[in-house]
Amino acid sequence: MEITDIQFRHLNHEGRLRALVSVTFDRTFAVHDIKVIDGPDRLFLAMPSRRLPDGRYRDIVHPVGPNMREKLEAAVLAEYQEITQHHSMEG
Repeated sequence: MEITDIQFRHLNHEGRLRALVSVTFDRTFAVHDIKVIDGPDRLFLAMPSRRLPDGRYRDIVHPVGPNMREKLEAAVLAEYQEITQHHSMEG
């Protein structure tokens, strides 16, 4: 499964939520509302989730296994870095 498109729908320069992202796989399957989060040590991705009745959250979609998670995170964060560097050079 290849990542064929990454679209940033919302960018923040402050706070923990830095971006909302839509990712398309194989030009046929899209996942919306992936979050780029500014964590204590690094940026990371949070998958779309829903709140359960007990207050916990459960991912709606997620990579199965560490290899796909690493591939997805590397691609999205590289694109995020490129976009935010481009925006900072414009401003």
